[in-house]
Amino acid sequence: MKKTLRQIARWLKSDQDFQEDVVVTGVSINTRTLQKGDLFIPFHGEKTNGHKFVTQAFENGAVAALWQKGEPNPPKDIPLIFVDDSEAALQQMANAYRAEHQATFIGVTGSNGKTSTKDLIAGTLSPYFKVQKTEGNHNNQLGLPLTILSLDEDTEFAILEMGMDGFGQIECLTKIAKPKYAIITNIGEAHMLALGSREGIAKAKFEIVQGLKQDGKFFYDGDEPLLKSLVADAQHLEATSFGLDPSDDLMAFNIESTENGSTFKVKGIVNGDFFIPVLGRHQVKNALVAILIAHEAGLTDEQIRAALKKVSLTNMRMQLVNGDQGILFINDAYNAAPSSVRAALQFMQSTNMRQDKWVVLGDMLELGELEQQFHEDLADAIDPVNIHQVCLFGPRMKWLYDRLKAKVPEENLLWTDDNYDAIIEKIRHSADENAIILLKGSRGMELERVLQAFTH
Repeated sequence: MKKTLRQIARWLKSDQDFQEDVVVTGVSINTRTLQKGDLFIPFHGEKTNGHKFVTQAFENGAVAALWQKGEPNPPKDIPLIFVDDSEAALQQMANAYRAEHQATFIGVTGSNGKTSTKDLIAGTLSPYFKVQKTEGNHNNQLGLPLTILSLDEDTEFAILEMGMDGFGQIECLTKIAKPKYAIITNIGEAHMLALGSREGIAKAKFEIVQGLKQDGKFFYDGDEPLLKSLVADAQHLEATSFGLDPSDDLMAFNIESTENGSTFKVKGIVNGDFFIPVLGRHQVKNALVAILIAHEAGLTDEQIRAALKKVSLTNMRMQLVNGDQGILFINDAYNAAPSSVRAALQFMQSTNMRQDKWVVLGDMLELGELEQQFHEDLADAIDPVNIHQVCLFGPRMKWLYDRLKAKVPEENLLWTDDNYDAIIEKIRHSADENAIILLKGSRGMELERVLQAFTH
């Protein structure tokens, strides 16, 4: 972005006037990551007031700042745009820049797989187009506008992740982004506490179509009945399904895993053999979205095939890591919900990559009143014939432990409430070069700490 302060003031409908030679080349809400040429946006939060850092922002290279009306003692002799509300102003700026930008915008939401799908789409398009995507977890009411304002003016595809924990939030984000393509990866159980049911989660995610451009297209998990029902009720919505069912518009089948990734066949809108350097049937489903978007972008099947072979995901998504003692770890510890844990367990039960198969599972958080049932029900997804060692971490995993005691031999089952040491010691004592170990838990459980004990 390269805009004069006068242009930004017009975006914000301010009657202030500024010198034409003050040029803003970015936006920041954090003085620690602020870049020279940025416009600094202070927020008045519960614990801190960003207005205290405006002078420091200028010392660090900011060329202008917003200032919320009613905040006392605005600094003198530096360019300030006075606004009623900093968050609303940030979104207003993003709306204005979005309206001017010529990129194709892609919105991605879903209970699981948002980041992986975003990475797969970006990796497939980037050899052929200039692509930018949401970085880190900038997928909320502040992060998405900041991502839009960070786009280079010549970016051709902008891939925006959209997260939420309540109704109305996806609607807000999609109406800012106005995507040409909108995607729902799946419907799980995350945020059950706020949304009450999977039906509520589906409706909240489906808000993404409310910002879809008039000529836009919607891509959704065709294996999810809740989404099928919502699509059927949405008149004039151009929708395309993907999944593992023959009725899907793009179907994956013959999925096989190797130590290098996953091979699979697709049929429907695109046909042929593909490979991704990522493990798991659920990641193959995410790759179907990348294939569909790349097909829409005009890439040939061979171009798509070549790009997918080289994609990489953000860390802690079915990430293969070689550890001490020759152990192969699968670090899938970024987050967890019942559906994503079941997908990872399904992979572990079917893989032949190593003979000695371990799972280390941490608590699943934010599941509401049914959290005990969701943890207990995972027992049905664990077959001690195919998963040989089960280590459980966290107070909620005690529910699963109690269910597993009847089917998993005592020496192959471990539960610990509040520290990782017992799990680390068991792995050190019993795992070797024949072992493959899955790490899967909610972000707050920080299961990657187990991996850190075996890597240097």
